[in-house]
Amino acid sequence: MTDIQSSSGSGLDEAQMQMLPPPPGTFVDREELIQHVGDFAVSQGYVVTIKQSKRERVVVLGCDRGGVYRNRKKADEETSAERKRRKRSGSRLTNCPFEAVGKKDDGLWVLTIKNGTHNHEPLKDITEHPSARRFSESEIVLIKEMTEAGLKPRQILKRLRQSNPELLSTPKHVYNVKAKLRQGNMTVRNFKSLRPEKSAGRDKHLSIAEPSWRQRYPMRVPNFIGGRLVNSQSFASIDVINPATQQVVSQVPLTTNEEFRAAVFAAKRAFPQWRDTPITTRQRIMFKFQELIRRDIDKLAMSITTEHGKTLKDAHGDVLRGLEVVEHACGLASLQIGEFVSNISSGIDTYSIREPLGVCAGICPFEFPAMIPLWIFPIAVTCGNTFILKPSEKDPGASVMLAELAMEAGLPNGVLNIVHGTNEIINGICDDDDIKAISFVGPNAVGAYVYARASAKGKRTQSNIGSKSHAVVMPDASVGATINALVAAGFGGAGQKCMALNMAVFVGGLGPWEEKLVEHAKALKVTSGTEPDAELGPVISKQEKEQIITLIQTGVESGAKLVLDGRNIVVAGYENGNFIGPTILSDVTVNMECYKEDIFGPVLLCMQADSIEEAINIVNGNKYSNGASIFTTSGVAARKFQTEVEVGQVGINVPVSVPLPFSSFISAKPSFAGNVSFDGKAGIQFYTQVKTVTQQWRDLVSDDSSSHQLPSS
Repeated sequence: MTDIQSSSGSGLDEAQMQMLPPPPGTFVDREELIQHVGDFAVSQGYVVTIKQSKRERVVVLGCDRGGVYRNRKKADEETSAERKRRKRSGSRLTNCPFEAVGKKDDGLWVLTIKNGTHNHEPLKDITEHPSARRFSESEIVLIKEMTEAGLKPRQILKRLRQSNPELLSTPKHVYNVKAKLRQGNMTVRNFKSLRPEKSAGRDKHLSIAEPSWRQRYPMRVPNFIGGRLVNSQSFASIDVINPATQQVVSQVPLTTNEEFRAAVFAAKRAFPQWRDTPITTRQRIMFKFQELIRRDIDKLAMSITTEHGKTLKDAHGDVLRGLEVVEHACGLASLQIGEFVSNISSGIDTYSIREPLGVCAGICPFEFPAMIPLWIFPIAVTCGNTFILKPSEKDPGASVMLAELAMEAGLPNGVLNIVHGTNEIINGICDDDDIKAISFVGPNAVGAYVYARASAKGKRTQSNIGSKSHAVVMPDASVGATINALVAAGFGGAGQKCMALNMAVFVGGLGPWEEKLVEHAKALKVTSGTEPDAELGPVISKQEKEQIITLIQTGVESGAKLVLDGRNIVVAGYENGNFIGPTILSDVTVNMECYKEDIFGPVLLCMQADSIEEAINIVNGNKYSNGASIFTTSGVAARKFQTEVEVGQVGINVPVSVPLPFSSFISAKPSFAGNVSFDGKAGIQFYTQVKTVTQQWRDLVSDDSSSHQLPSS
C-alpha cells in the first residue's frame, strides 16, 4: 500500500507505472548489459541510451524520454550563462529520472536500478523514435559494399528492404551513412535494430526464438556463462576435426582466466537461490529436460558423429545412456530423505538432512560427448548445486547443445555453465576456492594429476581413469552368443570407450574360437559414421591412430600373432579418415606393452589360460580394474568368478557391465581415485553433505527450570 500511495503522490499515472525497469542481474561484458537493458526497455515502451561511460568500470543508462525532445529556447533568447548551462547538461536525458547503472565487479558487470520511474507515457509504437531507423551492423556492411559498387542511396535502400521489408530508414539516412564512411568516422553501435513488432505489446516475459549456436557461431564454439552463449575473447583456439573427412567442424577457444572466473562467479551467484528452490521444482525441470533430449536426439547424435566419428547408432546409444541418468534425476527427492530420531533425550529430537555443496565442476573425456556430461551435471544440479562443465576440446558440440536444452527446460541462469580449454582450465578448476567438488573421467595421467591437485586444495574428487576390461571365455560358453558379444564389445565405438572389452582370456585355448571370431570381425562395415550401413567408424584423431598402430606393432615385435590386421584399411570416399579396421592379436602375454597400456582402439587382445583360477589371476594381476565378464553355462564357474575377481563391475554372460543409473558405477584399484563413485546413491552422497540437527522446544512461560547440564537419556 505504501508503494502505491508513494507512486500516486508523485503524479505518475497507471501507464507510466506499467513501464517496468529491467530486472537487475550479472553480465559477462558491458555490451551484454547494455543489450539487456535496451531490449527490455523496448518491450516496455521506452528507449535507453548511454548517459555516462567509463568503459572499463561503469556505464550509466538513462531514458531517451520516448523520443520527445526538450523544448529549447531559441539562441537569440538565451543569455550566455544559459547557453553554457545548456551545453553542460547536454541533452534530453535530464528530462526523465530513470537511471540504470552497470558496474564492473570481480570480472562481471552488475546491473542495478538507481531510479526505475518515468515521468512520461510509454511510446505506443517504437517506430516513433528516431533510433528505429538505425541500421544494423550487417546493414552498414552492405551499404559500404553497395556504395563501393556504385549504387545510389535509393537503389541501396530498395535492396536492403528486400531482406528487411520493415526497414524505416530513408535515402537521407543512407546518404548520411555514406558520408560518414567516406570520412572514415563511421562506428556501428552495438544495439539490435529496433523493429516495430517488438513494441506491439509490453510483455516483460517477451521471448524471441533464436537460432542455435551453430548458426550464430558457425566456426567458433561459444562458452555458456550465466545462461548465455558467450563468444570467447581468446585469440587461441583448437580445431575440431571430423575424423572421417579431416574437415574442420569448428574451433574451440582456449578460454581466458577472466572468462573462467566469470563462469565461477555466475555459478556462485546462482547457488543461494537454486539451493532454496524446492526439490520438486528441480525435478520438474529434469522431466522437461529429458523430454527435450528425446526431441533433439537426432541432432545430438549427428553432432557426436561429426565430431567424434562413432556411428549414428552408437551416437544414439551415447545419448540414451546419458538420458537414463536424467530420468533417474527426476526421482531424486525420495533418495535425499534424511533420518529422524524422536526424543533421544527428554524433549529433544535429532535428525539429519542432506544439503548441496555449492559450485561443482566436471571434466569430461572425448569418448562419450553426451553420456559423461549427463552422468554428472543432472545429478549435481538436481541435488541443488550449481555446475561448471569442461567438455573435451575434441568434441564439445553436444555439451553446448545440452546446455541450451537445459535452459529451455527452465534451468535458471548461472546454474549450468560451460567453459572450453585445456590444461589452464583444468588447473583453474582444481585451484579455485569457490569450487567444492570435481568429477573427472579421462586418461590415467590427467586423472591422477587432477585428483592430487584438487585433493590438496581440500576438494571432493571422483576420478575415473584407466581401464582394461577382460572377458574370460570358458570352454562351455555358448559359441554364437559369445562371439557376437566379443565382437560388439571389442570393436563397437571403434574401441574408444572405457568399458570396451579389449582383452579376452580363453580358458583351454583360442583354437575352437579363432576362425569364427575372425569371420565375424571381418564382416564389420568400416566407413564414416554418417553412412547408414556403418558398423565401425574412425578413431578420433591421427595422433590416436598412430598410437594404436604403434602398440599393435610392439605386440607383434614381442611375439604376439597378428590374426587379423586392420592397420592399412582404406575406406572408399574417406581416404583421409582416421580408420583402423578390426584387429586381433593372439598369444599375448602380461609382459607385453600392448597389454600393459590401454590401447583405446578396435583391437582385441587374446590370451590363453589352462584353468579358471589362472584366468582370474590374470585379471587380478592387471593394474586397472574397471570391469570384467565371464561367458559360461556353469553357475559354479560364474559364482567363483564373481567372488574372486577384483574389479568394480562384473558381468556374467554380459559383455559390458555398465550398470543403470540407480546402481553406482564402481571401479577398483587405480581405475578410480576419489571419495565416492558415480551415479546411484553414491552419486547423491558425492554431491551433498550431511548435516545433523539436534532440537529442543520448551514452553518458556510455564517452564521455570533452568539447567546448564548436557542432555542425557
